[in-house]
Amino acid sequence: MADDTLSDVERTAVKQRAAELKKQASRKGGTKKERELQDALEAIDGLPEPDRSIAQMVHEVVTEVAPQLDPKTWYGFPSYAKDGKVVVFFQQASKFDSRYGTLGFQDIATLDDGDMWPTSYAVVADTPAVRERIAELVRRAAG
Repeated sequence: MADDTLSDVERTAVKQRAAELKKQASRKGGTKKERELQDALEAIDGLPEPDRSIAQMVHEVVTEVAPQLDPKTWYGFPSYAKDGKVVVFFQQASKFDSRYGTLGFQDIATLDDGDMWPTSYAVVADTPAVRERIAELVRRAAG
């Protein structure tokens, strides 16, 4: 009986996450944080344009305004974690054949604003205004 609960893209993401964990477990040398940073940078470098430029911009902004967040990969996405839990991530457009990449926040992010608030944002360009908005969101999210 075929498992129709996951799409092909979702099955691929699950397999990719399993491969990430296996790679992390088998890698030697350096600290865990150093290895995870390298994984995140490799994930960014492996993206097609314009995803690569936007992911690089997100990386620059996050590491500047929230150096306490640790870069890592999460389902193939460059992400940034606090105490091992992902706070913010960049979901590239090319992964799901989407028209825009997404800056997403997990529930650990402190973006609460009343009874309803956004947890993801479409990002299509690297501009000073976009950088400032991301910086503002990441500062809030990181607590």
